[in-house]
Amino acid sequence: MLKTPGADKEGAAERRAISADLIAVLVAAPNGNPVVLTVKEGTTLPSGPFALGHRSLQSGLRDWVEQQTGHPLGYIEQLYTFADRDRSIEEATRRVISISYLGLTREEPSHRTPPGSWRNWYEFFPWEDHRTGAPAIIDDIIVPRLRQWADAAEQQDKRQNRLRRAAGAFGFDDRHWNEELVLQRYELLFEAGLVEEAVRAKGDTNAPAVPGRTMTGDHRRILATGIGRLRTKIKYRPVVFELMPPAFTLLQLQRAVEALAGVTVHKQNFRRLIEQQDLVEETGEMSADTGGRPAKLFRFRHAVLDERLVAGTK
Repeated sequence: MLKTPGADKEGAAERRAISADLIAVLVAAPNGNPVVLTVKEGTTLPSGPFALGHRSLQSGLRDWVEQQTGHPLGYIEQLYTFADRDRSIEEATRRVISISYLGLTREEPSHRTPPGSWRNWYEFFPWEDHRTGAPAIIDDIIVPRLRQWADAAEQQDKRQNRLRRAAGAFGFDDRHWNEELVLQRYELLFEAGLVEEAVRAKGDTNAPAVPGRTMTGDHRRILATGIGRLRTKIKYRPVVFELMPPAFTLLQLQRAVEALAGVTVHKQNFRRLIEQQDLVEETGEMSADTGGRPAKLFRFRHAVLDERLVAGTK
């Protein structure tokens, strides 16, 4: 096969224009509050380029997180690879592939971590916290603007499709709220031009954006992916215990699950499920930090992991 003159040089230049970034969505839940580790005053997730000196993707990620935050990584799993064209307006001259990881830690935020780096994830997605009912931002701001966006479509079938997608994502017009659709909701708001990142990409600084802390590039999209993954996973894998202290009360465990899911659970049903799944065992000690009657302390029964490798998990 003949090659045109200069083809090798062009191919090499194109390969150099492609780079890989490693990005961490590191989550903790101190005192039942879901927080995510950020840098640069909360605008960016810990990240850095995958370099030749890194032994593996995970080792490279660990290096960057510890360098930028002073926080060691514990449990991590690969989250998603983002490779869409023009996914970052800051990198218009390069094709950046981002390999993201979800990490969970039960450690309290380190004193070495720069102040303010741990952010409540509902600062970025204020419409996602339904523990005390649907946030006012949905009915007051989001739904009216999504209806306007749907009505702006020229074709009727497109208007109907937009409205159907919006209702399904945000649970209006008799639709049920699905807490797992975090990414779908953010991407719908982006498509409708209602989040700051979309306004920034279009260059229309006068366009109104829905309240919510913005992030660099598509880091808020990556964070939404991590939250959605975790909300799904806590329903079929005992990953929530990666966020719990060695000993905890059942109420503390329930509050952690509710904080992650953004919805409340029925107390008796929750405890019955924990008992049926045989996930915890008593430590024989009591907690006096309940503000009322002392409560039993429990710990995660690690043997359940080995048992479920054989029998499967519910």
